[in-house]
Amino acid sequence: MSKTLKALEHGGLVHLERLASILRGLTPLELETLELLLDPQARATIRRALKELDRGEGIPLEKW
Repeated sequence: MSKTLKALEHGGLVHLERLASILRGLTPLELETLELLLDPQARATIRRALKELDRGEGIPLEKW
């Protein structure tokens, strides 16, 4: 395996032109999802909400 592939595998290198191309191809919904996943506070909120759902603490849609 090449040094470049090993570095990419460990998150060390990113080909910026490729990244830019990928980002340009994202839909607005995909971009918003990416923004949420990159936001530590949003990720914590999502994790907390999922734990609440697992414990049965969710609000049924008909009561919303």
